[in-house]
Amino acid sequence: MTFQEIIEGEKPVLVDFFATWCGPCRMMAPILEQVKSQVGDSAHVIKVDVDQQPGAAAHFRVQGVPTLILFRKGEIRWRQSGVVQASELVRQIQLAAQ
Repeated sequence: MTFQEIIEGEKPVLVDFFATWCGPCRMMAPILEQVKSQVGDSAHVIKVDVDQQPGAAAHFRVQGVPTLILFRKGEIRWRQSGVVQASELVRQIQLAAQ
């Protein structure tokens, strides 16, 4: 499945645009694991390394990392830069699923 096919699907997709050298990005890793365990199969959580995928970062106008973008059916439903708590991410995923 391609990235485009995944973000155009029925399930909400939380994409974490990150970089390996970014401290706040490393702080997001355990938070995203917590989100994955809470939402289970009801949503996808994907990480995109901006250094390895500069085209994707440019396409979605990612200017700082981490930037989190939530998609559903190909539409951006929510986006935020910086560290975001698991409870807020789960809430946004649940809203997007409705």
